Amino acid sequence: MVDQKLLDILVCPENKTPVKLADDALLAKVNAAIADGTLKNRAGDAVTDAIDGGLVREDQAFLYIIRDDIPVMLIDESIPLDQLQ
Repeated sequence: MVDQKLLDILVCPENKTPVKLADDALLAKVNAAIADGTLKNRAGDAVTDAIDGGLVREDQAFLYIIRDDIPVMLIDESIPLDQLQ
């Protein structure tokens, strides 16, 4: 689990808005899209590994994956959530 002190200071690297932990329902949708082979990150690369955590931008537009309790706050690695229909 990501330390709360770190969560309190993290912001989106693109527009500097706050991020919050993704809830279980969103993670389930993301993982279903990964399993279907339909999910791509902002760079256009397929996301192939299931995730167990993520940070969602305040406007709910993008998700930043958490890997091994480390948030990956790279713009190109973020997942556009408009893919989840």
